[in-house]
Parts: sequence; structure tokens; C-alpha cells
Amino acid sequence: MTSIKEQAAISRLLSFLQDWDNAGKVARSNILNNFIEANQGKTAPELEQEFSQGASLFLVRLTTWLRLTYMTGSPLDKLLRSIGVFLSAVSSNRYLIEFLEVGGVLTLLEILALNKITEEDKKESIKLLQVIANSGRKYKELICESYGVRSIAEFLAKSKSEETQEEVQVLLDSLIHGNPKYQNQVYKGLIALLPCASPKAQQLALQTLRTAQSIIGTTHPSIVDCVLKVLCTMHLEVQYEAIELIKDLVNYDVRPALLKGLVALLIPSFKETSKLHSEIVSDSSVLELTAHLPLFLQQAAAAKAIGILARHNTTLAEEMLHLRVVHSLMAAMGNTDHSNSQRQASLTLEYFVELFPVVEEHVRKTMGEELYKLFLSNAENLYMKIDSIQADILAANKVNVARALHLSGLSCSNMSFYVGHSNEDQVAYITHFQKEDVEEKE
Repeated sequence: MTSIKEQAAISRLLSFLQDWDNAGKVARSNILNNFIEANQGKTAPELEQEFSQGASLFLVRLTTWLRLTYMTGSPLDKLLRSIGVFLSAVSSNRYLIEFLEVGGVLTLLEILALNKITEEDKKESIKLLQVIANSGRKYKELICESYGVRSIAEFLAKSKSEETQEEVQVLLDSLIHGNPKYQNQVYKGLIALLPCASPKAQQLALQTLRTAQSIIGTTHPSIVDCVLKVLCTMHLEVQYEAIELIKDLVNYDVRPALLKGLVALLIPSFKETSKLHSEIVSDSSVLELTAHLPLFLQQAAAAKAIGILARHNTTLAEEMLHLRVVHSLMAAMGNTDHSNSQRQASLTLEYFVELFPVVEEHVRKTMGEELYKLFLSNAENLYMKIDSIQADILAANKVNVARALHLSGLSCSNMSFYVGHSNEDQVAYITHFQKEDVEEKE
């Protein structure tokens, strides 16, 4: 027989549940406020004690109400936070299973796609998905099997709240860790986010991709093109994250394609630039608008990235010599439509000139003594000092250091002349690029 004390507790529970069942929207909102305030942070045993071993009876009412109301656009934040009290409680595995058995994950994912639901409610849904994902590998797999990666990534791209987007990043980061079965799915989802229109989403996707790349260890072929396209952004925080990812990617098998792509961006496609010019030709402030053309922004960012890579690793600088990076940098220096392209290309070329005597020789010969002296005196501000004729000389340059290196054969004995020092590790790449030069000529 139950004691009088236990009977009183059961009576209170039944009375509480009856109040909930009979309450309208306003009354239920008050009940939820009181529940959250009284029980936030409690463990599962403490919740059971509070509800006389019948906490699940209240949880099932919450999940039922959620499933009945979430498509109507009714406020969900208090309801989701109340469910969160159960799911985030210590030793709450029983509550988690009960929530999942009634389709909890699918409901939370559907909430993210509904236009009627507020951003704040969607953030609470993301937080519940975080709790579920952090509960173990099988729960991460359940989210992914429910097409969760696609839903979450699409929400990140469309969200207007940076705070909410940061919560989504936390969730994606959780899904990439300890989830070997679906980590590639998350990785591809992050790559698919890069072309989106939200700068914050691009920034967060790039940050998370760096983590994902180190975990997965192999690259997806599409990542090079997607990352290079991000460089056309006007947002410096996005550009920074893109360059940081590029610094990581050069250590993988996509390195040749990545370096070739960066060098190619230094000379934008004539067709593309002509098309963009035709769109703005009627505007009186052509030069101001030209400074913001995506292709020129991409050109400047590529010059900056090449400089960072070259300073970080001399071997990368040597590899880029075979891709005619010197010719392309000088061409970018002659782009009078975009001063930042000129500035970044000039700073990067300055490093190549300092590092490689053969580059110094070719650059001096092409520029002529007067322009070369201006370049040496202040490479960063050279674009402000050159005239139109000198800009044309740079833009139309025919420098071909790669050809000179190929003709020399670059044996280890004469490497010191071109690089300034000899290092077997740093010349190991040469055979590959010599073959590539021959194939291109053929």
C-alpha cells in the first residue's frame, strides 16, 4: 500500500496534469514559465521526484502539443525550452528515447524549414538538436539519416540572425565529430554552403570546413572551385577564413589545382570583365563601381593569398614560379581599374624578387630601370606613382620565368643561383612541373 505522503504526491501530479489538459494557450504559457523557472538544470532523478515518478506523463503532453501546433505558426520558444529541460537533464536517456520515438528529430528539422515560425523559435529547435547530437554517435546518425544535414545547412544559409547562425555552426561541428558513417555527408554539406548569399554563413562554413578537413583527411574535388569563388567576396572576414582554408588545403592532393587556380585568378577573363563593364558603362562613377567588381576583388584576394602561401612555404613559391606567377602578378599590377589588386600583387611580387635572383633579373629587365627603382623604393604604394604607359608595360608583360627555369634544367648544382640556397626537399617537385611544361608545349 502507498503511504499517505505518496498518495498526496500522486494527487498533486494528477491535479497538475488535469490543469494542463484543461488550460488554454495563455494558461499553458504560464504553466511552462513556472516549470522552466522551477526545474531548469535539474537531473532526471530530481525531475522524477518533482513529478512523483511521473515526469514522462508531462513530457508526452509537451511533445504532443508541439506536434499539434508547430505548423500553425504559434510561438514555440517556451514549449521547446520546456522539452529542453527534460532532454538536457543528467541521466535523461529515458526522456531522450521517449522524445525520439514520437518523431522528435523530424519535427525539429521541419520547424527549421517553416516560414511561419520565428527565428527565435528556430534557434531553440537548433539547441535541442545540439542536445540530441551531443548524446552520442547513434543520435548523430539519426539526425543525418533524417536528411538533417541538408535541412540544417539550408537554414544556416537563409537565417538572418548571426547569433542563430553561430548556434547552427556548433551543431554542424558536433555532427562532424565522432560520426564516421556520415562525416562525409556533413563535409559535402559545408562545401555546398560556400556559394550562398549570406556572408556570415560563408564565414562559419569555412571555419567548420577546416575542422572537417582535418578529420576526414581526404578532399572533395569540388572544394577548390568553391573556395576560389568565395574570394570574390567584399567581406574581409570571409576572405580571411577562405585564405586560412587554402593554407590547409595546400597540404592535400588538390594542391596543384589550387595553386593553378590562384594564379589564373590574377588575370581575369576578358569576356567576364567586358560583360561587367557593359553593365556599368552608363554610370558616371565607373571607376568607383569598377573597384567593387567581383572579379577584381577576387584578383586582389588571389594576389594576397599567393603572397601568404609563398611566405609560409618556400616550396610553394617555387612551384608557383612554374605556373608563371611572376607574369600574372605583373599583369595584375597593371590593372588601373582596381588599386587593391595593384597593391596586393606588388607586395607579393616584391617577396618573389627578394627570394629568387632569377625573378629579380626578369622583372628588372621587363620594367626598365626607372620603374624598377620605383618598385624597390615602395612596392606597396607603387600603384600611386606609375603613369598609364608604365601600367601598360606591366599589364602587357611577357615575363616567362618558368621557361627560363625549364631551359636551365634546374639541377641541384645550379639551384642556388635561382633560389639562393640548395635544399633537396625543396627541389623534389621539379620533375612534375617540368613534365607539365613539356606536355603543355606539345
